[in-house]
Order: sequence, then structure tokens, then C-alpha cells
Amino acid sequence: MKTTVALLLVMVLGITNGYSQKNAKPVDYNAIINEAFQLFKNEKGGKNANYIPFLDKVDPDMYGIVLVTKEGQVYQVGETRYEFGIESIEKVFTLCMAMEIFGDSVILEKVGAAQTGLPFNSVPAIEQNGQKPSNPLVNAGAMATTSLLTSHFGHAEAWDKVNAYFGRFAGRPLTVLDELYKSEAATNEHNQAIAMLLKSYGYMYDDPLYACDFYTKQCSYGVTTRDLGIMAGTLANGGVNPVTKERLLKEAYIPRVLAIMGTTGLYETTGDWMYKVGLPSKSGVGGGIISVAPGRFAIAVFSPRLDKAGNSVRAQEAIRYISDKLAANVYLGK
Repeated sequence: MKTTVALLLVMVLGITNGYSQKNAKPVDYNAIINEAFQLFKNEKGGKNANYIPFLDKVDPDMYGIVLVTKEGQVYQVGETRYEFGIESIEKVFTLCMAMEIFGDSVILEKVGAAQTGLPFNSVPAIEQNGQKPSNPLVNAGAMATTSLLTSHFGHAEAWDKVNAYFGRFAGRPLTVLDELYKSEAATNEHNQAIAMLLKSYGYMYDDPLYACDFYTKQCSYGVTTRDLGIMAGTLANGGVNPVTKERLLKEAYIPRVLAIMGTTGLYETTGDWMYKVGLPSKSGVGGGIISVAPGRFAIAVFSPRLDKAGNSVRAQEAIRYISDKLAANVYLGK
């Protein structure tokens, strides 16, 4: 009798959840990303980040899409093996490392989690936020977060520690694009000024110019679209790399990271993005965007042409299409 009741319960739950192992139709992720690729391959809107000479020289027509499921299946189309600058997407994984070491409350106290509504390198945002960085995904907050790590490890070990952690997210060692790093280091006076300002307000936790240079070097990592897909897939998989199966971040911290991505990941246009797409995301001026469907999959798209806020035009269109096709909007409640 107990066995019969249990079987009936399983059947009812299966029906009410609209799911049956036997009859479930597998999602054709490959077809969907190929549709997105074809739909937007002729998009010419936006332009490369010409204020960084290295990025200005990247072929603007390159375009790649990768989708990584939480089970570790990798689907890809287009230019997915070319190494481009990770740029501001690195901020997400610096945040992950700092949160893993110091905990989420320290991040809230020493960096913050507020949206600025202003550009990613805004100085007025610091003043308007009580003379402190707003969150870890704008330049001020990213440098403050970086300074927590460099102070914790010491200058002799910091790079090796951070470099190893990033490599574990990607599932392979990452290297800095030297030409990009030199190009950025020669033009980052504005970030240096922000770092010095934060130091004067007590929100820089190591030598400000060292932290600024360290941050610049992190932004110069060379990554492929596939790398970013796996890195973002780790966030979709509760902090476990879906390919290597290594845990890199406590599952309890994933909602905190995704919340910050969902409020400031595409800078001052994040509100519009979440309204239209509903996926926590992060862009970089190198042309990449990552998006996370928690517990399901992650998407990474590379296309160098940017809108005025610094977000890839074609990547936004492709991700929105994929999200709609897969009903991935986190606010749908499915």
C-alpha cells in the first residue's frame, strides 16, 4: 500500500510540474544558437573601443556564441577560439575570489552593492555614493576589490594566486595579452585618479597605484568565447565548474554575485537589459558579454562593436533572442 501511494505521488508531482522523464523533449541548444548567429551576423551597429588602441584594431566583424549547460555540455558557433581582451568581465571573477576569501558581508561593507546609473568610470558616482565605491562591477569598486586581494596575499604572491583562480574558472591557464596590457597601462590615468581618490576616502586597501596596475593587468587577460562560457557556466552551476567539476565558489554566494550582475552588469543600461532580457549579465569593452540562467546554462557572446555604454551591440541581440527562445528570463518563475 505504501509503495502504491508513493508511486501515485511521484506521478502527480510529475504531471503538476509539467515534466516526464520518458516524454521530455530535449532542447536543441545547437539549433537555437545557430539561429541567433545567422539572424545577427550582418549587424553593423556600434564601434570598437577606440580609446584603447589594441581594441580598436580588433576585426569588428568577428562574432561567436557559446552556450554551456550546468551539466557541462558546450555548444558553440562562429569565432569561439579567438583570444580577445576579457576587460570588465574579469570583475565578476575578482568578486568571486574576494567573496570566497572574505565573505559576502565584507564585500557589502568595504565595496558596496549599489547601482550608480552612471558610466563605469564615473568619478561623480563616488561622490554621490558617500565618497565610496558603489559596487564591484564599476572601475572604482573593482579596484577596491582587487586591493583587498593584493593586500591579503602580499605583492609577492598576489598575481600567482589570482591567476590560478581565474584559470580554474576557465578550465585552462589564462595568459595576459601583453600588447593589450601595455596599451591599457599607457592610457589609464583616469583609473589611477580614481584609485587615489578612493585612497583619500579610506576605501583602497593596498597601494592605490599598485592595485590600479594589477586591475589593468587582469582586464588584459586573453579569453575565448568558449572560456567565458565555461566561466559563466560555473555561476549557472552553483559555483562548480561544469566541465572540470571543481567547486570554486560557495553556492550560498552565487545569489549575491548574480544580484550585483543583475543590477549593474551592463553599466547604466542594466535596468533596460533586465527589463527586456531578465538574465544577470556582465559586459566588457573587449566585445564579450556573459549571461547566466541560474541552474540551467550560461551564454557567452563575442562581437567587438559596442554601444555608447560599452556593451556589445550584436552580443546583446543574440543573447536576448536565445533567452526568449529558451524562456530563460529569471523573472518568469519557471
